[in-house]
Amino acid sequence: MFLLDPALWSGKAGIGGWTAPTGGTAPVVEPATGEVLEVIGVATAEDVSAAAERAARAQLAWARTPYTERAAVLRCAGDLFTLHAEEIQRWLVREAGSIPGKAAFETSIAAQECYEAAALVSRPLGEVLPSGEPRLSLARRVPAGVVGVIAPFNVPLVLGIRSVAPALALGNAVLLKPDLRTAVSGGVAISRVFEEAGLPEDVLQLLPGGADTGSALVTAPQVRVISFTGSTAAGRKVGAAAAEHLKRAHLELGGNSALIVLPDADLERAASTAAWGSFFHQGQVCMSTGRHLVHASIADEYVERLAEKAEHLPVGNPAKEEVALGPVIDAGQRDKIHGLVGASIDAGARLVAGGTYEDLFYRPTVLTAVTDASPAYTEEVFGPVAPVRAFSDLDEAVALATASPYGLSLGILTSDVMRGLDLAERIPTGLVHINDQTVNDEAVAPFGGTAASGTGARFGGTANIEAFTETRWITARSAQPQYPF
Repeated sequence: MFLLDPALWSGKAGIGGWTAPTGGTAPVVEPATGEVLEVIGVATAEDVSAAAERAARAQLAWARTPYTERAAVLRCAGDLFTLHAEEIQRWLVREAGSIPGKAAFETSIAAQECYEAAALVSRPLGEVLPSGEPRLSLARRVPAGVVGVIAPFNVPLVLGIRSVAPALALGNAVLLKPDLRTAVSGGVAISRVFEEAGLPEDVLQLLPGGADTGSALVTAPQVRVISFTGSTAAGRKVGAAAAEHLKRAHLELGGNSALIVLPDADLERAASTAAWGSFFHQGQVCMSTGRHLVHASIADEYVERLAEKAEHLPVGNPAKEEVALGPVIDAGQRDKIHGLVGASIDAGARLVAGGTYEDLFYRPTVLTAVTDASPAYTEEVFGPVAPVRAFSDLDEAVALATASPYGLSLGILTSDVMRGLDLAERIPTGLVHINDQTVNDEAVAPFGGTAASGTGARFGGTANIEAFTETRWITARSAQPQYPF
């Protein structure tokens, strides 16, 4: 039987097993063709409440499970992502519009996230503290309880598993709400892998749904930690609701990341690097290069080389053709992209390449002569658009790079690495890549942005321990003390 056999999950959600939720069903649509691939169950607030109660009960036993057994489940899950990689990748290509290389990247990272999470469980649980009293004093890490994970459509498998895997490994139960547009590759795949890996029933539950489902997840009293990845606008609402209910919210939000190209950069490689940063997965990545800041002495040649790359990149159905870009996720996203490009041209920007589309296939686009009045430069486009702006010296480059409200990723291209590192020190961002573009991710690396890009590094390595556990102070005396009462 296939891992993702629709006979198991079609029209269902993962609440106490594969059951029909109360919200009916939603179509699983292939953006490249408009074909309905399957249907998925839609969870309501009522379903979230029932799932949260089940998860809270299951979490207590899961937290008491020996760490060796929890680690074994996570390692098995990693093996299963590798074993069923081709099947999962087919769904990522058809459901999310991923090119095969991007789909392979997702399954590889998913496996690695599970292996890294398995290693978390054998880390020291805390530390012995000094005390002014005759007692043993400890700080111990304990599971947070039930963790709510809300993941987006763009990189659905990675952006779900990077929270699900460490949260489970550390003894929590998880309620996972994937985006309805990618509920199979970002939800069913994860649930089925852990089901086959031997995770006890109810420890992980799948709740596909929209904003109402997410709101119910945030406010459910059993949920103690929220891990949200999505837009800054939605993240503000999640953060506010979590704060009202006195919950921790880890928010990985939008970006408008800058790539700074210094005059000593290798322009041939820079054009390739920059094209990947802006056009990878149709620009639908929070780390996408949204602003190309290029020294004035090389700006014209840079634009020419980047536009040539854009003109020659094939765009089409990644399930049928060998292409560099697939479709954007839906018509609403396409129209937003095109609106920002059009408004920028109206404001004085010059279109050098692209700016056109057919159905959901948007051509990679290069804009120059952009200013602060160009929406495609100042806003997060979330599409394959590369706005290029020239600067005259490093002070101006710093001023332009820091003018954005976002602070996610930064790339600097230069032959002088130390100069690049020094420049990076002047620009606050969560991630910095010298001689690389802005889209990078590894399971072992702390990931997160600042300011409008989120609440700081919280995924990867030891950051996961901070994210998904609580610190408990414990003392023990050999005998009860005598108090003056």
